[in-house]
Amino acid sequence: MAITLKEVAELAGVSRAAVSRTFTEGASVSAKTRDKVEKAAGELGYSPNMLARSLTTRKTQLVGLVSNNFHNPVFLQIFDLFTRIIQEQGLRPLLVNLSDETDPARSVQLLRQYSVEGVIVATSHLPDGFARAFRDAALPVVHTFGRASEAPDVHVVGIDNVGAGRMAAETLIARGYRRLGFMGGPEQASTTQDRLAGFVAAARARGLEVSASFAGAYSYEAGRTEMGRLLEGPFAEAYFCGDDVLSIGAISAAQEAGLNVPADLGIIGFNDMEMAAWANIALTTIHQPFEAIIRSSIDLIMSSFADLGRLPEVRLFPCHVVERGTLRRLA
Repeated sequence: MAITLKEVAELAGVSRAAVSRTFTEGASVSAKTRDKVEKAAGELGYSPNMLARSLTTRKTQLVGLVSNNFHNPVFLQIFDLFTRIIQEQGLRPLLVNLSDETDPARSVQLLRQYSVEGVIVATSHLPDGFARAFRDAALPVVHTFGRASEAPDVHVVGIDNVGAGRMAAETLIARGYRRLGFMGGPEQASTTQDRLAGFVAAARARGLEVSASFAGAYSYEAGRTEMGRLLEGPFAEAYFCGDDVLSIGAISAAQEAGLNVPADLGIIGFNDMEMAAWANIALTTIHQPFEAIIRSSIDLIMSSFADLGRLPEVRLFPCHVVERGTLRRLA
């Protein structure tokens, strides 16, 4: 049987109200009483019931973490960071899968059922209406990996994806590639659109054209399928794949076609997920600073709890190229 607050109070020789105050953040309790209660709780193995407390305080400390990209292994890394850091802050994450959801109103209803205190939308390819719907429901919201704008509707934390696309093109051009290809994820994703725009702009500034194609999803199989299709006709010397998992699929397709990466085909990815550094992959890629982005997102959601009228803010973090083994070396 679970140890009750009453049993702790009896062993400590204090009132139940004193036990409750001891385990309530910010409540007033003397050092002597706190010591008694904590000693009794330790002896009995008592832990406060957070769900029961939320009925009294009307504070669930739940943060909704919503996404729709559970097929991409990089999100295991992202969700691990999010959940650990949210818990470090004394909050509780509620992970919600919106992969098949198209109606923002239903998502708002779902999160309200759990009385979340705020929402972090952690994806680039849910329509912007999802983040706005949470805002319109008076829920603090942060769009992590969202598209930056000069007048954002909600807090946005991420990177300059147009700049990342330019960085990829400049990296390929510096290594002597002239026939450049872009293989993005779903065409409607804002990250795909922005990385392509930056990539094309940098290539054209050097008098080069870009062939562009799009995989059906951010997944290994989608990247493998799309690169297999590209290799059936004239193909580029090097490709910027808009995600590491697409890049790994593309490398597999190239190898199956009898090509050597990087001798016959150059590949640069994006994200620098843990798998990209594996010795059998050794993917040259653009590093996205996940931990900085995630910590900043959680900082913004917590700040919004204290200041519900806070104006939306955009926070962007720099990327850099991680050199491994899927591109020619610099001359």
